[in-house]
Amino acid sequence: MYNYRTVETDNLEFVPVATTSEVGPGQRLLLDIGDLSLVVFNIAGGYFAIADICSHDDGPLGEGELEGQVIECPRHGGRFDLSNGKAIQLPAVEDIPAYPVRVEGDRILVGLPPE
Repeated sequence: MYNYRTVETDNLEFVPVATTSEVGPGQRLLLDIGDLSLVVFNIAGGYFAIADICSHDDGPLGEGELEGQVIECPRHGGRFDLSNGKAIQLPAVEDIPAYPVRVEGDRILVGLPPE
């Protein structure tokens, strides 16, 4: 999987996905953009976006429990760092896509690879 947060932002298309009032502190928003499923999180006023798919078994990662900036897959307990998509606990060994997020005014934008 790919960490888009490390890509030059000039190579990404920033797409508006929500407003800040839709994703309050401690909340998450599950989205489908084309055939891509994403989850946007607001953790203590910081926004994170990841693919809504566990690299271990393709499960719905966005439904998992949060502990700080770490999400745990609800199926088998694999854990991932929201800031970079890194797999940090077995059975997950492969990272998940993580995307840069910008806030412009009250709009939340996620940087996606060009189609």
